[in-house]
Amino acid sequence: MRIDKDLVAASATPLVLGILARGDQHGYAILKRVGQLSGGRMAWTDGMLYPLLHRLEAAGHISARWDSTENGRRRKVYSITTSGRALLADRREQWAVVAEALRAVGQSQPGAPDFRLAATA
Repeated sequence: MRIDKDLVAASATPLVLGILARGDQHGYAILKRVGQLSGGRMAWTDGMLYPLLHRLEAAGHISARWDSTENGRRRKVYSITTSGRALLADRREQWAVVAEALRAVGQSQPGAPDFRLAATA
């Protein structure tokens, strides 16, 4: 299944913030977690993730620090901020409204797909 790029873009911020709300992560770990959460149906690239991380950091929703791995390599680790937690709560509320509207549309039309959000976070 291919997920439309507009839907991927709309869901990217709450997904990243939701992942970081569970603990600090480096970029590759975020990419892997998105894949896990979607059952492998969403495969983000570095070119999609890192510009988003930079925008979230510039807006103050996440912070970043350099860390060293066991083999001495440096990597950037991202953390959610208080502002990021507030944005995540707001986006979750917005997605709940959208999901409810999609469910209502599905219920009003015989044979329409049933839209349900899986509880994550």
